[in-house]
Amino acid sequence: MSTVLSVDNLHVSVGGVGTTGAGRSRRGPAGHEAVRDVSFTIGRGESVGLVGESGSGKTLTCRAVLGVLPPGVAVTGGTVHLGGTDLTTLDRRGWDGVRGNRLAAVFQDPASYLNPSLTVGRQLAEQLRLKRGLPRAQTRAAAVDLLAAMGLRRPSAVHDQYPHELSGGMLQRALIAIAVAGEPELLVADEATTALDAAVQAEVLDLLRQLREERGLALLLVSHDLAVVAEVCDRIAVFYAGEIVEQGPTADVIANPRHPYTEALLRVASLGDWRRRDLEVIPGRPPEPGAMPVGCRFAARCAHVSEACGAPAPLSTVDDRQVRCHRAATLELVGA
Repeated sequence: MSTVLSVDNLHVSVGGVGTTGAGRSRRGPAGHEAVRDVSFTIGRGESVGLVGESGSGKTLTCRAVLGVLPPGVAVTGGTVHLGGTDLTTLDRRGWDGVRGNRLAAVFQDPASYLNPSLTVGRQLAEQLRLKRGLPRAQTRAAAVDLLAAMGLRRPSAVHDQYPHELSGGMLQRALIAIAVAGEPELLVADEATTALDAAVQAEVLDLLRQLREERGLALLLVSHDLAVVAEVCDRIAVFYAGEIVEQGPTADVIANPRHPYTEALLRVASLGDWRRRDLEVIPGRPPEPGAMPVGCRFAARCAHVSEACGAPAPLSTVDDRQVRCHRAATLELVGA
C-alpha cells in the first residue's frame, strides 16, 4: 500500500515562530505547545481516525495538515508529507496547487462553507472547471452525475437548489461532492457527522466508506466520538492533551486497549447496547494548555497511576501498536 499522508514528529505551538501553512512565519503571544510529537501515516484507500476529548489536539493536527491554522498558531517542528510534498514548506501558490486537487476537506457545518447566494450546481461547476478543467458546456451533466454518486435523490433538482433549500444531510453530501470534484488523494473529514441525526449520520459514514473503497481515497476522520471512528476507520490514533497516547488497528484498540485513557473513552462511549449502560464520565479534567505536568499528562485522572508516572511517559510498542504509558506492557485493561 502506497503512503499518501505521512505526519512525522509534528509540533504545533500557540505563540513562537513557525510556518502557518501560507508560506509565512508568524509569531503569536508567548504561549505553549498545543500538539507535541505527533506521528502517523495513511495509505491509499486507508482510513485513520483521530479521536479524543475536545481540546486534545486532534483538530489542530487536522488544520496543520490542511495548512489552515488560526492566527497565532504555527507548526514549530516536524513534517507533513502528502506524497513527496512537504506541506509545511508550501507558500500560498503552492497550496493553490494542492487544495482541491490533491487534498480536500469537509467540516461539521456544511452551510458555513457553501455560498448561500449561489445554487449548489453553480458551486460544484466552479470546482469542476477549476480542478478538472471541464468546459462550461459539460459541467452540468458532470455535476448531476457527481451529486447522484453522493446518494442524493433527484440530483438534477438539487443541482438547481440553493443551500437553504436542503436538509443538513443533503448539504453535507453536496459539500462532499464539491470536495471530491477535483479527485483528491486525501479527504479530511473534521467532525463531519457531528451535527446530523443518527440515521443521516450512518448514511454519511457509509458514503465516506464507499468513496474510500471505490476511489482509493485516503481518509483522515477527526471526531470526539469513538463510536463514529470505530465505524469507519482501519486505524485509530487516540489523542490526549496534545499527544497521541495510543494508536493501532481499530478492532485491536477497541477490544484490547493498552492505555488507561483509551479504556476510559471506551467506558463512556456509545458502543454496544447503550440502553444497558449508566451515564458515565471520565473523572477530572485535562491539564490546562500551557500548564502541562512534567510526567504523564493523564496521571491525575488515571485509575492505574503509579510512582513511575511522575516522569514523562515513553512511547513504546506493545502488541503491534504505539502506546505512551509507563505500564503499557503490564496493565490489564477492559475493552468494549
